[in-house]
Amino acid sequence: MSIVGVIGGVDTHADVHVAAAVDHNGGVLGIESFPTTQAGYEELAGWMAGHGLIERVGVEGTGSYGVGLARFLATTGIDVVEVDRPNRQTRRKYGKSDPIDAVAEPQEILLLVDYFPT
Repeated sequence: MSIVGVIGGVDTHADVHVAAAVDHNGGVLGIESFPTTQAGYEELAGWMAGHGLIERVGVEGTGSYGVGLARFLATTGIDVVEVDRPNRQTRRKYGKSDPIDAVAEPQEILLLVDYFPT
C-alpha cells in the first residue's frame, strides 16, 4: 500500500547519504542509506517514491555534501528544502545518529508547513 504525501529527509556525508521517509503525521515509513553517486541519487529518489508521492525533501548541507543530491532532486521536479543540522549541544548530549538526523529533517519540514502553509 502506498501513502500519498511523503516528506523525505537526508543526512548527507561524503560517501553515503542516510535518507528517511515520513508520512504527514511524522510517522517513519523507512530509513535507508545510499551512495553519493548519480546511481545512488536515482536509487534514493526511487526508494522514497516507493512510499508514495514525494511532496518535498529536506536536505542537510546543500552547500557541501548535499549539493549534488539537492541538484538532482530539483531537476526531477522534487521540492528541495535546505534544513539545518541538529543542535550541536543536543547531539553532544545524546550522541550523533544519522538515522535520527534523517528523520528529524522531514519532521522539521512538517512543523514549518503547519506554521507557514503554502
